[in-house]
Amino acid sequence: MGPMPHDSGVAFRVWAPNADRVSVVGDFNDWDAGNGAMEAEPGGCWYRDCAEAVIGDQYKYEIVNGDQVLRRVDPRVREVVNSVGNGIVHDPDFDWQDDDFEIANWNELVIYETHVGTFRRSDDDSPGDFEDLIAGLDHLKKLGVNALQIMPIAEFAGDLSWGYNPAHIYAIESAYGGPRQFKRLVREAHRRGFAVILDVVYNHFGPSDLDLWQFDGWHENDKGGIYFYNDQRSTTPWGDTRPDYGRGEVRAFIRDNAMMWFDDYHVDGLRYDMTLYIRSVDGAQDIPDGWGLTQWVNREIYEKYPKAITIAEDLQNNDYLTKPQEDGGAGFSTQWDAGFVHPVRDVLIAPDDGARDLHKIIGALEHQYNGRPFQRVVYTESHDEVANGKSRVPSEIDEADPDGRFAKKRSVLGAALTLTAPGIPMLFQGQELLQDGWFQDTEELDWENREKYPGILRLYRDLIALRRNREGQTRGLTGERLQILHANHHDKVLAFRRWDQGGSDDDTVVLMNFSHTAFEAYRFGLPADGKWTLRFNSDAETYSDHFDGHPVGDIAAEEHRYDGLEFSGVSNLGAYAALIFSKA
Repeated sequence: MGPMPHDSGVAFRVWAPNADRVSVVGDFNDWDAGNGAMEAEPGGCWYRDCAEAVIGDQYKYEIVNGDQVLRRVDPRVREVVNSVGNGIVHDPDFDWQDDDFEIANWNELVIYETHVGTFRRSDDDSPGDFEDLIAGLDHLKKLGVNALQIMPIAEFAGDLSWGYNPAHIYAIESAYGGPRQFKRLVREAHRRGFAVILDVVYNHFGPSDLDLWQFDGWHENDKGGIYFYNDQRSTTPWGDTRPDYGRGEVRAFIRDNAMMWFDDYHVDGLRYDMTLYIRSVDGAQDIPDGWGLTQWVNREIYEKYPKAITIAEDLQNNDYLTKPQEDGGAGFSTQWDAGFVHPVRDVLIAPDDGARDLHKIIGALEHQYNGRPFQRVVYTESHDEVANGKSRVPSEIDEADPDGRFAKKRSVLGAALTLTAPGIPMLFQGQELLQDGWFQDTEELDWENREKYPGILRLYRDLIALRRNREGQTRGLTGERLQILHANHHDKVLAFRRWDQGGSDDDTVVLMNFSHTAFEAYRFGLPADGKWTLRFNSDAETYSDHFDGHPVGDIAAEEHRYDGLEFSGVSNLGAYAALIFSKA
């Protein structure tokens, strides 16, 4: 399907089952429909092999349906002039230079969600592009993350967008640099050790600049025609543009698109936007064909790419999204966890300590799907959580002083919780820079914050290194296991244990203070005797002049029964501080 370059020209095939005639018109035939007539094939497709066509030519299809004469962009075109411009015959060849990258095990991932248009900008008057993101990879390498989750890059209306309004799902956004530059980004990311996870939008298309709409002239109920439902199932929060998941050609259109990202662009995973609106009309009326489609696509991906990761954004705490298909599940690898982000943000932004409910934090730590913690992605910020009426965590804590003491302390407390909780941790671009305000597709990150808040950046680096067990001392943070050791609901102090197999260099203990009160010689239960070495103190003055540097150090566990445990220890504990200890 689509344009197929070969040694003697370019062949074209398009699905237009209700057309009376179809022609391919372009630079190669002076846009003359009479010189581009296509042959009808069984199943509603039309085909022509054009010896005069070459890579780089612009083209469209001219579709005749009764009195209608329609010029349409190829639904499977890989490159366009812009969202309302012509298609371009794309050169599929690219030198991957022996790219044989493999994504890390899921328990070792730290994801960084980023938006190409705003991560970096070399030109203040234009959105950032793939080259700008490549220029920022060294920053991310030093930060320590090892997976980039890139917000949608399929061609969208205009040059400024979050990307969740795809006009052409096979084409790469022209303002970002197009398909060749995206391949270069993936290759350079792999060279530096980053997996690339791409955000895809299959719950709706458009709604604007959408040549798929009434593509071959046919439609019912004044709706979208062959690619869309033409009844009440078409309705989504973004317009009447839900694909028809029950039509074989549309199912193949989406399946082939998903496989394209792996086959042709070497991505390592996909994150599906709001699967609730694939599997249902409105959260109540189910769409069985949508559920079946996600099962089919995930199955196809894993059969060919067994190490791939697929992430669902569903946010309904539905175990079946990540349940195996043989048990009726959709078979996603993992899903964004509403059971973590919402209670954690509630606790962090509460205006006074009395409202900080440790039960919410414990519930967020213990929440999981199907008994598997890594079937969830945990975070305090995402593109959705820092827009649409909500702000970055520092601004939610103190809008008037988002770089002040309380905003700094409690926002990094949330980061510490994210990076020590069971699950796959995710940061949103700029968290490490203490970015404030809310996410907009018009504003670049505040890169001057690297010099303004170098300690906060160092804190994130240190936390990520511990989460990934870079020094071989905190393997417990990569494990599945969690034990709540201590919960002082009055003073708002919590301690928990993380471990993989347990023992030296594995057992890891996290002590957190969710109050403004500092403590001396605070006692809490420990899982074993011996020395517990301090690996991290979020209150250290090296991270910020606003921090107290409350003196803390290693712990010598005693045979002193406490919290129902045989052993306990004492530690000083700063206000709104997180401490991480591991066995010496």
